[in-house]
Amino acid sequence: MSFVADLRVVLRGRDFRRLFGTRLVSQFSDGIFQFGVTGFAFFSPENQTTAFEVAAGLAVLLLPYSVLGPFVGVFIDRWSRRQILMVAPFIRGTLLLLAAGLVAADVPDPWFYAAALAVLGVNRFFLAALGASLPHVVPPERLISANAVVPTSGTVATFVGAGLGFLLREIFGGSDSGVALLLVTSGVVFTMSALVARTMDRQLLGPWPDPNRPQARQALRNVVTGLTDGARHLVGHRVAAATMGAMATHRFLFGMCTALGIILYRYYFTDGDADAALRGVSLVVVAAGIGTALAVVVTPYATERFGIERWLQIALVAAGVLTAALVLPFQEWGLPVAGFVLGLAGQSVKICADTTVQRDVEDIYRGRAFSIYDMLFNGMYVLAAALSAAILPANGKSYLAVVIISLGYPLAALAYRTITTRSRAKVV
Repeated sequence: MSFVADLRVVLRGRDFRRLFGTRLVSQFSDGIFQFGVTGFAFFSPENQTTAFEVAAGLAVLLLPYSVLGPFVGVFIDRWSRRQILMVAPFIRGTLLLLAAGLVAADVPDPWFYAAALAVLGVNRFFLAALGASLPHVVPPERLISANAVVPTSGTVATFVGAGLGFLLREIFGGSDSGVALLLVTSGVVFTMSALVARTMDRQLLGPWPDPNRPQARQALRNVVTGLTDGARHLVGHRVAAATMGAMATHRFLFGMCTALGIILYRYYFTDGDADAALRGVSLVVVAAGIGTALAVVVTPYATERFGIERWLQIALVAAGVLTAALVLPFQEWGLPVAGFVLGLAGQSVKICADTTVQRDVEDIYRGRAFSIYDMLFNGMYVLAAALSAAILPANGKSYLAVVIISLGYPLAALAYRTITTRSRAKVV
C-alpha cells in the first residue's frame, strides 16, 4: 500500500488524528530547535568551529537518545501517557527559555550544552510516550499502516521546522540574540502540542493498571539484563543482526559525512563565512531530506523487484561509489548531490532493517532488539563524529575520510552478503 493510501486510512480515526497532530507539532518544533543548536554550535560567526566541537555538538544532539532510550520505557509504562504529553511540553518550554537566556547572556558554552541536553532528555520521554500510545488509537489491523505513516510524517515535519528555523535565522540574524529568539520560538511552538494532547481523554493512552508489574527499581535493573538477552537472541538470528549491522555501518559513515561536510563548508568552500557555510549545509540537508522522502516511495517497489537483501546491498554499494565520485573532487556542487544519494540509500537501508527485525525477531524479544537498534542508530553517528575529530584537517579537505566512507559502504555490503548467504546455507 502506498504512503498516501496508508495516510488516508489511518486519518479516519479521531483519536489517531489528535495523537498524530501532537506528534507533528512537536517534531516541527524540534526542527526549529535542532537548527538553532546547529547554527549556534557550528556556524556562529563568533566561534571558530573545529572537528572536535562538531563531535561535541552532535553528541549533545544524539546521546540522550542513545543513553536514555532503553530506560524511558520503565516510566512510560507507569505514568499516564496523556499526562506526559501534556506536562513534558511545558517542562521543555521552560528549559528552552532557560537555554535562550544562557545564550543571550553569553555564558560559557558548556552551560548551554547542559541545558540543551536537558531539553533533549525531556524530548526522549515525549517521543517514547507518543510511540507507546499509538496502539491505543489505531485498530490492530491498521497498526502497520500507522507505523508506515507516522515516522515519515514526523521526519518531514522536522525538516519543515528546520526550514522555518533557517528563514527565522535570516530575519533574527546569527548572533546570540538571534539564536535565543529561535529557541524561544521552538519552546512556544512545542507548548502548543500540549493543547492538542489535552483534547484526548486522560485514560485513553494507558498504561492500564497491572498488579504484577515489578517495582521501578527492579524494572530498571531488568533493562540491562533484557538488553543482554536481546543481544544474545540477535546472535542466533544472523540475518536480522547483519541487517542491523548494515544500518549501524551506514550511520557511522553518514556521521563522518556530516562532520566532513560541516567543516568543508565552514572553512574550505566559504573561507570562514559562517552565514554562507550555513546556507550551503542547509542545501545539503534539503537534498538529503528529498532523498529520504523518495526512499519511502522507491523502497517498497525495489524490495518487491529485488528482495530486501539485494536492494540493501545495491543501496550500500551505490552510496559508496557515488560518494567517491561526487566528493573526491572537493567541489561545492558535489555535496548536495551526495546528500541526496546518502539520504535515499540510508533511508532504504533503514526501511530494510526495520522490516527485517520486525519479521525475523521473535515478538518477546522485539522490544529489546529495537532498543539495541536505537542505541546503535544514534551511538554510531556520534562515534563517527569523534573519529572525524581525530582525522580531519582544519579546513576539512581529507582524502582519507572520503576513502574510508567510499570503501566502507561496499565492504559493509560484502559482509552483509557473506553473513546472509551462510545463514541461508545453514537453513538448507
